[in-house]
Amino acid sequence: MGDTGALGRTVTADSLLSDAEDAFTRADFPVVRPLLQRLRTEFGVPRADDTAVRYAVLWGALAARAGNWAEAVRWCPDTDDLVMADTAVVHALAVSALRRLSEDGHHTDAGTAALAIALWAYLLDEDDPGGFRSLLTARRGTPVPDELWEEARGHLRGRVTDLLNALDVRAGRDVLAGWQTAWEAECDHPVVVPSDAGPGGLVPLGIAARHLVRRGRGVVLLDACAARHPDLAAWSADTTGDRACADALALALAERGRGRVGAGEWSEALADFSAAARLGYTLGPKEQAAALRAAKNVGRSHTGRGNSPVTRIHGLELAYVLLPRNAFVAAELTAELVRQGQRVFDSDPPQSRKRFARALEVTPRDRDARSGLDAHLRADLERALDGTYQGGKIRVGDVQGLLKRDPGCGAARRWLGKHYVDRAVTAASRGRLPAARAAVRRLLRYDDPPTPPGERYADQVLVGLLLDTAGRTGAEWDTRPALERRVELLSAAEAVAAPDMRDHVRERLDTALLLLAEYLEATASPSDVIGLFLQDRMRIGVRARFDQIVETAYLDRARERERAGDRGGARRDRASAERIGAGRSDQGVLFGPGPDSHRHDDTGQEALF
Repeated sequence: MGDTGALGRTVTADSLLSDAEDAFTRADFPVVRPLLQRLRTEFGVPRADDTAVRYAVLWGALAARAGNWAEAVRWCPDTDDLVMADTAVVHALAVSALRRLSEDGHHTDAGTAALAIALWAYLLDEDDPGGFRSLLTARRGTPVPDELWEEARGHLRGRVTDLLNALDVRAGRDVLAGWQTAWEAECDHPVVVPSDAGPGGLVPLGIAARHLVRRGRGVVLLDACAARHPDLAAWSADTTGDRACADALALALAERGRGRVGAGEWSEALADFSAAARLGYTLGPKEQAAALRAAKNVGRSHTGRGNSPVTRIHGLELAYVLLPRNAFVAAELTAELVRQGQRVFDSDPPQSRKRFARALEVTPRDRDARSGLDAHLRADLERALDGTYQGGKIRVGDVQGLLKRDPGCGAARRWLGKHYVDRAVTAASRGRLPAARAAVRRLLRYDDPPTPPGERYADQVLVGLLLDTAGRTGAEWDTRPALERRVELLSAAEAVAAPDMRDHVRERLDTALLLLAEYLEATASPSDVIGLFLQDRMRIGVRARFDQIVETAYLDRARERERAGDRGGARRDRASAERIGAGRSDQGVLFGPGPDSHRHDDTGQEALF
């Protein structure tokens, strides 16, 4: 320190830095900090690139000696700038970092590891940018021969590799997050930034993956990814979270797939090629040839024993996606699907249908696949017609297609006829007569022989269908919904019946209304009976029993209203009952004033409610 202020010597920032570096090299550490502090006091923090780098490395080395490794990491400059630092100081800091890592309890100190990796990769670089070989020569006093230098570099690299590998094993890091991988990648090209080091890995996933593939360690990379994401079939670019990592994975998968084809592992090879394609890899001619070879052999053995149809179908499906224009793969997949569909036709009908349907997707005009599906549909139609079908909904278009291919299929013709009968009856009962007539016209097409759909004849058929449906008997027709539906069916029949049929239909409708009124009288409230009456489906005086039920309902509701304190409502109900009991046929009073009435009449429709 006395020399720095000697008489006749000009003190500069550079001279102070040089003195501090010399003192550090001589291990005269108590002098280094005061020199750096004087530099900062007299000249400020260095801003020029070279002096700033030298200044930062010295402070980092001092922090490391003091055990403040977080500060040492913070001071470390970019690897590209280390060439401006004093190599002896860099070497001292690099040695200290390795010693720190070798101590117990520091196998997860990512910052120190990144610092050691960056510094040692710089010192042992093949081009020796920092003059590390010259430093060793100066310390030995004799030049270092080329062969000894290369041997020393290899030895030092191996020592660093062994230490980092041991630390990875102790911490449970895989090759993607491993410090050894980061070290090897850094030796190829500077990628480690000590200040960015974190627990997830010292280098990005993509860089680590590419490095492993370049080093011929693709299988190790795939094993690490499989441990992180066990389901190979679900691998995608989103799974890796890194496009570069996905590209490297795809390349490794393609390489492994080629190797597996050579080893006769057909199914595994196709799975690898498929995963590579999902990751964005485009199969080249060699991979396509390998995939085709695997497709020819997957699920098969040389002796024929142990053949697996399921494995073969799965493998051919993968090959079909990989080689969509290959006629052989499409034909083989179709044939295998049809064979398996036929084999489980009776034992597993749902699976058989899936096989035939998939075969038609691959080869739309395959006759055997279509024949298999048609056979299943015929069986379903027979069961549906005899009431034993328990499968999913049968689609009209499928049945029409079957009938088009096989005009003599009676089951299809009967099922379609029943289908359009149900549609016609349902539409008519809901008041949708145009839809009902359209359904009848379709029904007539499936008569054997087909009947020309004339409008008058179609209406006759519709009336017959409605009467047949309404005439059904049984326990299921003794409920209120069934009785109400019968009334709707007969009302619809009356609306479309020819004049010579209308009286007959009307008679059946009146009977149905009476049965419904009696059911409501016995099981429902008076208001329900009155509501039926107000639908104006039967006039007063047509059926005495119906009139009596309605009159009684009005009287019962009047008593209920009296008990509830509704005297006005009770009075109106009694008046309505009196008019019905008197057999007045003019219902204009019940349903509102006539068109020539210009004053309010409280005996109108509102009085009934």
